Amino acid sequence: MKAMILAAGRGERMRPLTDATPKPLLTAGSQPLIGWHLKSLAEAGVADVVVNHAWLGDQIEARLGSGAEWGVHIAYSAEGDALETAGGIATALPLLGKAPFIVVNGDVLTDFPFARLIDAARKLDGERRLAHLVLVDNPAHHAAGDFSLAADGRVLDAPGLTFAGVGVYHPALFAGLAPHRPARLAPLLRAAMAQGRVSGEHYRGLWRDVGTIERLAEADAIARGWR
Repeated sequence: MKAMILAAGRGERMRPLTDATPKPLLTAGSQPLIGWHLKSLAEAGVADVVVNHAWLGDQIEARLGSGAEWGVHIAYSAEGDALETAGGIATALPLLGKAPFIVVNGDVLTDFPFARLIDAARKLDGERRLAHLVLVDNPAHHAAGDFSLAADGRVLDAPGLTFAGVGVYHPALFAGLAPHRPARLAPLLRAAMAQGRVSGEHYRGLWRDVGTIERLAEADAIARGWR
């Protein structure tokens, strides 16, 4: 199974830190933020990772290299201008292949066990089920949430929980999207939810959206206790 880490964002709310450093390379503990994902994916048995980039992408490639430091192999999908989430994924599909794949935002800190998504991926057939999302309790800065979870595990387009930026997708979700063109993920997910084709789970463990300098300091304090 393959995974993709989204690392193309500009990180406007993190300026001036992100003026000279891409957000996924900002340090939390002993690692760049993206390094914790690479480590966790490797521990889950995911060896092939695609990383997309736009802003200061040369720094990302220089720092991560082949991925050997974390026990993975990294392929890069360079975008030039950021293509938003779905556009970035659609552009990277030739690198991701025809089987379901994990996608995780490069700017979150979590101890979510990615091996659980390998099990979830087996249920994505590209027809009845297109995606499986990880949802978390709403943080203070996003109190309304994004989606909710039905008793049977379907994700509903109604506020209740926050999308963690972690999920597994079947390539069929992106059918019809042209590569190298901006496209948002939310409309694709909402259309699939309306057809009952998105499952999910509620994760109650550690999760932080590292979207501000203050939250980066919090993430750094947490990660200092990790190895």
